[in-house]
Amino acid sequence: MYTSAICGFCVAAKTFLKSQGLDWREVRVDLDPAEREHMVARARRTSVPQIFVGQTHVGGYDDMMALHRQGGFLPLVQGAAS
Repeated sequence: MYTSAICGFCVAAKTFLKSQGLDWREVRVDLDPAEREHMVARARRTSVPQIFVGQTHVGGYDDMMALHRQGGFLPLVQGAAS
């Protein structure tokens, strides 16, 4: 997950993932301009968070929660873990 320090949606995304007992790797784009460029190239978006499950781009916090409400997020995570 690409994040920055001053981002309420990043905090919300991490809180949700933690509530589901999930681990994640955080990449702080505010600390490394090269990582921001990499995020934009991968996600084609400039906002944070940008959430990936494996190589699958989920999107931002709202996208992740919409996918979760549709019942698709946890199966995606479980599929990436196997």
